[in-house]
Amino acid sequence: METNVISDVFGTKVFNDEVMQEYLPKKTYQALKKTIENGEELTPEVANVVAHGMKEWALANGATHYTHWFQPMTGVTAEKHDSFISAESDSRAVLEFNGKELIKGEPDASSFPSGGLRATFEARGYTAWDCTSPTFLREDAIGVTLCIPTAFCSYTGEALDKKTPLLRSMEAISKQAVRILRLFGKEEVTNVACSVGAEQEYFLIDRNKYLQRKDLIFTGRTLFGAMPPKGQELDDHYFGSIRERQASFMNELNIELWKLGILSKTQHNEVAPAQHEMAPIYDTANIATDHNQLVMEVMKKVARRHNLECLLHEKPFAGVNGSGKHNNWSIVTNTGENLLSPGSSPHNNRQFLLFLTAVIAAVDENAALLRMSASNPGNDHRLGANEAPPAIISIFLGEQLEDIVEQIIETGTADHSLKGGKMDIGVSSIPPVKKDATDRNRTSPFAFTGNKFEFRMVASSMSIAGANTVLNASVADVLEKMADELEEASDFDKTVDTLIQKTLKEHQKVIFNGNGYSDDWVAEAEKRGLPNVRTMVDATASLTEPKTIEMFENQNVLSKAELESRAEIHYEAYAKAINIEAKAMVDMATKQYIPAVIKYTTSLADSINSIRQACPEADLTVQTSILKDCSALLAKSQKALIALGGVTEKAGAMEEGKTQAEYYRDIVFPAMEELRAPIDELEMLVDKEDWPVPSYGDMLFEV
Repeated sequence: METNVISDVFGTKVFNDEVMQEYLPKKTYQALKKTIENGEELTPEVANVVAHGMKEWALANGATHYTHWFQPMTGVTAEKHDSFISAESDSRAVLEFNGKELIKGEPDASSFPSGGLRATFEARGYTAWDCTSPTFLREDAIGVTLCIPTAFCSYTGEALDKKTPLLRSMEAISKQAVRILRLFGKEEVTNVACSVGAEQEYFLIDRNKYLQRKDLIFTGRTLFGAMPPKGQELDDHYFGSIRERQASFMNELNIELWKLGILSKTQHNEVAPAQHEMAPIYDTANIATDHNQLVMEVMKKVARRHNLECLLHEKPFAGVNGSGKHNNWSIVTNTGENLLSPGSSPHNNRQFLLFLTAVIAAVDENAALLRMSASNPGNDHRLGANEAPPAIISIFLGEQLEDIVEQIIETGTADHSLKGGKMDIGVSSIPPVKKDATDRNRTSPFAFTGNKFEFRMVASSMSIAGANTVLNASVADVLEKMADELEEASDFDKTVDTLIQKTLKEHQKVIFNGNGYSDDWVAEAEKRGLPNVRTMVDATASLTEPKTIEMFENQNVLSKAELESRAEIHYEAYAKAINIEAKAMVDMATKQYIPAVIKYTTSLADSINSIRQACPEADLTVQTSILKDCSALLAKSQKALIALGGVTEKAGAMEEGKTQAEYYRDIVFPAMEELRAPIDELEMLVDKEDWPVPSYGDMLFEV
């Protein structure tokens, strides 16, 4: 029986610490914890006992199958189910699951994007258990399945997924951060983890209307559609009262997420009509990544139970705000210290200032790479559109830290920190409110928000693995150089101060506290030499730059071959996405819009002729004007349709890669816009009863 009491449902579908203690012998439990917490090798003997306990728990909860749950370069998850039935069974079912099956699986590696790392005939690939991310149960129409989070690599050891580089990057930043902390006397610190919380924005629309829109079905976004009389102008949806149907969805979503151990915390209406947001409590980066993938999957499933459709595309509706995924990132020691927490006197906190400076340097040195980590075709519609961060990477520090940075740059040290104080709002019955020392800046792509950085650029439908891999590796690389210098210092404190000042001087150009939406900032950023990477295709080039390869290889996160493969995958993904959109537009225009307009204009012409015959003196100016306008737009639509079909066919015949992706960006996409424009105009002229699909107003407001 389901309940709203969090404590009764939380983690009931997770092989968590409490369950492990119940189902594993004490020695096995302790050995597994050492592997999870300290990275110690997991022996086959321990793996066998863990597998048995895991199987017993899964069977007790109704499971019949298990799967290695992994995250290939498609951006979504993948799985192959095997039952617990043993090949040794004869007249009765024998249920087995051993350590070998737990640790390693073998899915087909040739059918997933590999960017050339795997030839079509080279099918062998391996999934390897990530024991740091909890195993969980998933219950759906297929039954109960034991899901084992895994990494996915090729027969020759290259990473074919998003998790493997993330895990490598987590080890890299931990290694270098521990080196720094030892110099500060923190001998008790043995590990530093990246703590991540991913806010998830999404749209909910009626599923019956969704099923009438081929563009939404095939591409996740509307390729046609005129704006309704009302959009988001009144700001009345933002944080507004949640309607009953959506509230029912959110209630069930929370329960399903809590069962999976996902710390679903916040829910509210977002700015655009029919748009909402869910935010979790923080967890380590790989668990947060796994959880966010589950959040997106569960959102889709739960929505359909309520006859709703959850849209995760970055820009499902033109003209209203799109969706992002704010990636809140910090670094925390195994002793519980947040290394990005300023403390009460940040100007005196050398350790904090050194780590802050390392992040600033890493972001500045790898700005284009960070932009790439947040890139997909949908995000090109959103970034820089005064609804999301600009495509220019900059860092917002706020008044307090910016003042400290300026002091350090000028004098080498800082002697004071701005304080927040209290705010009296002028109502005697309301006590004074404590103010933060810093305001927030929603126009910044990378903003400091108290004790963490919020990377606001990540696309709503993307895995957060890529963004966190780049962040971790970039910061680790800077920390390594700092540690090398500090370990040779004769006067540690003086060297730290000098290093902080020198680094801030070199990278202060990336700090910007103003309005990121303004045209002035675009011009100013150009003067500062900050890259303005406008599209996914442009951003992808950063993957194979020599400094990128050097940084990733130095941190043992990605090899040159793995980076080149990812660049190839990005170009192909962009080209294929635009190709599908273009073909969907051609299909809809040919089979739905143009026939509907012809039917309407024919009816209108017949009406004009009938009226003229019945009443020759009747004023038919309005009808004739509408007929002329529709006919002109119909001709324009047909011309654009033919043009789009031609360039799409040409693009499809090109060799896959950068040149093809650029052609889709520069030629095919503008041709798509040329077709959309007259059809959107026709929507405002043609009788609603004759229009073949639900309008924006139908989908955004009639939920």
